[in-house]
Amino acid sequence: MSLETLWFCIIALFWLGYLFLEGFDFGVGMLLPILGRDDTERRVMINTIGPVWDGNEVWLIVAAGAMFAAFPDWYASLFSAAYLPLLLVLLALIGRGVAFEYRGKVDSPRWRRNWDRAIMVGSWIPPLGVGLLLTTTVLGLPLDARGDRIGSAFETIRWDTLLGALAVTGFSLVHGAAFLALKTSGEFRERARLLAVRILPVALAPLAALLLIVQLHEGALWTIGSLAISVCGAFFAWRKLAADRDGQAFAALGVTLAAAAVTLFGALYPDVLPSTVDHANSLTVASAASSDYTLKVISWVGAFGAPAVLVYQGWTYWVFRKRISTAHIPPVHTP
Repeated sequence: MSLETLWFCIIALFWLGYLFLEGFDFGVGMLLPILGRDDTERRVMINTIGPVWDGNEVWLIVAAGAMFAAFPDWYASLFSAAYLPLLLVLLALIGRGVAFEYRGKVDSPRWRRNWDRAIMVGSWIPPLGVGLLLTTTVLGLPLDARGDRIGSAFETIRWDTLLGALAVTGFSLVHGAAFLALKTSGEFRERARLLAVRILPVALAPLAALLLIVQLHEGALWTIGSLAISVCGAFFAWRKLAADRDGQAFAALGVTLAAAAVTLFGALYPDVLPSTVDHANSLTVASAASSDYTLKVISWVGAFGAPAVLVYQGWTYWVFRKRISTAHIPPVHTP
């Protein structure tokens, strides 16, 4: 396997890690006003992701940084074309992070309610933007011979890329509900589980539609297998949620997402950003890659850095693995 292909697979893995880990904490934020009936329950929800949400966001930085280092032309063409959606994503992530830190600083229902709204909005916008971005890179942009976008700044906003935005958002919503069922106990956990059972078929329908469209237009024979695994994983997760097996359901959702990523990036390869104007203008793994020396250097850096990050993040999840409930939430204490 060439270094270019290896780094294409690594970047796909980084995006998968981001969507899986950040997906459930986006889902928790989306569900904050839906499942959280009072401030104590909303604090339970926030505490389930409190120790890990900022670490999960590192995967976005790593994925974008790896694209910049390994495939600078891919990074430049895609990110410049999607500048406006990415700006909204960045602002939403900043606002969401500030809200997590500030909501408990003042003992005021109105204060906490306003920051809860910021968490909710900051949790809906990023999956929409990231879904739009990833669907654009799979389905392509109007590119000229230099790899520059042709047309307006809104070329990334089409019906098919909006379907991708809904696919990532719908998955995050279900993933968040399943995570809350896995991490909480008591009556709140039961409500989260029942909500996941109810919304899963509808919320994952855009993902199934997107995979089918990509398979029909760009897919290979072998990606039919990964598409089938993704659909079966979603069905298995639904059945296990209904049977009160939240751990198995959460793992099945991970399989669903992994198989979907394999389908999307498998259909994309060897392109990294197809041109919808002329396929000769498409950016490929070979044409968009950095020099061989650069790829070797970042391979050595990744070989030492990635295991350290994985060990640290795995240790964090292990330490905070216990379920929590409203009984674990202390009274509000502010200066």
